[in-house]
Amino acid sequence: MTPPDRVRPYSSNESPTATQPRPSLTLVSRTQPQQATHHTPLALWHLLSLDAPSVATAWTIAVASAVGLHLPWTAPAAMFVAVWMLYAADRLLDARPLPGGASPPELEERHRFHHRHSRAFLILIAISACVLVALLRTLDPHAMRLYTLLATLLGAWFLIIHARPLPGDGAHRLPKELAVGIFFPAAVFIPTVARLPQLRLDLLPIALLLAATCSLNCLFLYAWEHPGLRTRAHWSTRWATNHLVALTTAVAALSLLLILISPLLTASAQLHRGTTILTTCILASSLLLLLLHHLRNHIAAVHLRALADLVLLTPLIPLALSRLA
Repeated sequence: MTPPDRVRPYSSNESPTATQPRPSLTLVSRTQPQQATHHTPLALWHLLSLDAPSVATAWTIAVASAVGLHLPWTAPAAMFVAVWMLYAADRLLDARPLPGGASPPELEERHRFHHRHSRAFLILIAISACVLVALLRTLDPHAMRLYTLLATLLGAWFLIIHARPLPGDGAHRLPKELAVGIFFPAAVFIPTVARLPQLRLDLLPIALLLAATCSLNCLFLYAWEHPGLRTRAHWSTRWATNHLVALTTAVAALSLLLILISPLLTASAQLHRGTTILTTCILASSLLLLLLHHLRNHIAAVHLRALADLVLLTPLIPLALSRLA
């Protein structure tokens, strides 16, 4: 997902001292420079901007499958390409030189990676744009109208956040983690509700829980990358990052509650089963985020960020099981 990308390394009070080495779940130390030739597959999945598109595509297919809808392959393919372009462009813009040619301060490895390979990314974005145009021509007309509206709002917001801010100006703009919670679920539910508009109310509670989980994903990343004072953050970000465990526990509790009362909310047995599966995936993702938060000091930064998106791929489990059934 996409948290605010102006980040700084972990502070010393968030990690063990040099005289008390901590165990690591990865082979890359958080404090050691990472060479491109030594990146693990998990790190490359993140650095190549494949993480968010994978999550969006998995949830797009899962939502449709949960209600018994078979999407044409072009719908999830268009989702993957569009989200990849957005995230790759966002990271390239975050890594662009400041006025006067200076390098942006406190870049993360994802920014440095995109900056080092900017030409390749720009070429791939151009090719992807052509592919996306071809894919969009095959989509459902009603879905296209909804996507056009969503893309207009997203494009306007994207331009605003990448306008050159004054120092500290980020505290006065819509935070990225909140925007992700709005745009991401809207995008993944559009292919289904465009074809089955009568299910909008049935799917709304799940969409809201997914929105909360996506925002929490970004908030955790922001908190991990900003362990000290967060004076430049939006006030909502500062408040939420100070209550992450409580907020995530609340999302997990609401997910469990929705699972328990789902038979009272859905008349169809198939719909009940599908919505229960989706809600269980959200519950699992929220609990896994809490686990990562507990282990954050034992995982290299690039892997921690990749794992935070990997735990949102919980729908792949029921999708794989349905294929085997």
